[in-house]
Amino acid sequence: MNYEDKKIVGIIATNVSPSVALNIIGHLSISIGKYSDAEIMGKNIITDKSGVNHLGISKFPFIITKVKPSKLAASINKARENPNLLVADYPKDMLDTRTDEELVESISSKEEAAMEYMGAVIYGNTKDVDEITGKFQLWRID
Repeated sequence: MNYEDKKIVGIIATNVSPSVALNIIGHLSISIGKYSDAEIMGKNIITDKSGVNHLGISKFPFIITKVKPSKLAASINKARENPNLLVADYPKDMLDTRTDEELVESISSKEEAAMEYMGAVIYGNTKDVDEITGKFQLWRID
């Protein structure tokens, strides 16, 4: 499989600060890694010339973008409609709670339409991911 066949795109809402954005991407990366297919990883362990082992990384591009909060929610919903995409979302509840139990209670008590999304990561075939995220701006600290 070619490294361009699949893609990972992180999406951050434009109203999120850089420090929170890094937290969001970190949490969502763990989630995508846990639930992705085995093809996502390059070589698991890379040994340098000194014999020191280094953990490998994804063999597919991982791009971070930004969009307005309303566009983020619409993108998450569109990605969920495609069974070939893996979607991890980050509702504001994840910042407003301290424990997993509180998070589960908070999310379980809301309708999806009431969720305020701060970020997401979408993984899948490049064509499918690009249909949703292809026109998003690259995220950068302004």
